[in-house]
Amino acid sequence: MLSVYFQGVAMGAALILPLGPQNIFVLNQGIRRRFHLMTAALCALSDILLICGGIFGGSALLSQSVLLLNLVTWGGVAFLLWYGWGALHNAWRGHIHMASEGALQHGRWRIIVTLIAVTWLNPHVYLDTFVVLGSLGGQMPSEARRWFALGSVSASLLWFFGLALLAAWLAPLLNTTRAQRTINLLVGSVMWALAVKLAWQAISS
Repeated sequence: MLSVYFQGVAMGAALILPLGPQNIFVLNQGIRRRFHLMTAALCALSDILLICGGIFGGSALLSQSVLLLNLVTWGGVAFLLWYGWGALHNAWRGHIHMASEGALQHGRWRIIVTLIAVTWLNPHVYLDTFVVLGSLGGQMPSEARRWFALGSVSASLLWFFGLALLAAWLAPLLNTTRAQRTINLLVGSVMWALAVKLAWQAISS
């Protein structure tokens, strides 16, 4: 079963490594050193719920409901456009919050609410966990399915906590006005590119 476990690790890593809303949010909180470990833990917990939900039955629900898939996709497009606009606006106007201002601007509950939106309103999360991982793991025997899910969960835990700790360690280099403006430009560009890609896929399908 170790081979199935490492297959789950490899698939989970392949899906989680590309730059996306979750990774960017964890990166920014790590740079600010504001509840970055809490942010990583909540991201990992969300991934655990989504991975297990997809592998143990959610994949069939999403793939069989065209309406549900469309709602997830277009809701995600709207969210990505809004999130990207906020980042681009901050970069353009120079509304950069440094770590000293973050204590006032980003309270614990605001971070939690934003993180929930970043995670659960992102359609890529459902496509990755329900469609990709769910379709692969769902076809396996019961015992192998559990090992596959454990491997995917392990990749998520290692990645989010590693990213948060690495960002906090590099904070002195990244927590500057120029670096923050560059990050915001990158965030906005990636979010809009993802939104356009999702919209194009939905229209073409």
